Amino acid sequence: MHNSEYNPPPDFDPDHDPQDDPFDDPQANGQRFEVPDYFPDELPLFMPGTLVRHRRYGYRGVVVDFDMSCHADDDWYHANSSHPERDQPWYHVLVHGSTINTYAAQENLIADATGGQVDHPLIQHFFEGIDRLGYRRNAEPWPTFEQ
Repeated sequence: MHNSEYNPPPDFDPDHDPQDDPFDDPQANGQRFEVPDYFPDELPLFMPGTLVRHRRYGYRGVVVDFDMSCHADDDWYHANSSHPERDQPWYHVLVHGSTINTYAAQENLIADATGGQVDHPLIQHFFEGIDRLGYRRNAEPWPTFEQ
């Protein structure tokens, strides 16, 4: 969100990396801890509920889940015509106006600013409504699929 009236605090440093800072744990009586190494270097751009559009194919949809790298098997990956890099976030997307769900690489998705609802039969299973930020996750458990 761009707000032309936003003024950063006087001590704001745009080159500062917060991952370099230890953080305070209120339960630790003043002790300081380093951020563990197992946190990813880069977080995904889109969270569940985010409305997205595919850069190449133009379809709209909503993110249901993500993986920090491609978890598809090699056969599926090599059948993908664009071969995006596997080592980036990949998203499970419900496609608007269809019964299709896709698995798309982050580099192929952009935020969809239309705010329009997604017409898909699984919306009600995963989400309870939509607001200006996207869909809100409901309390339904994730479905399990037999393999």
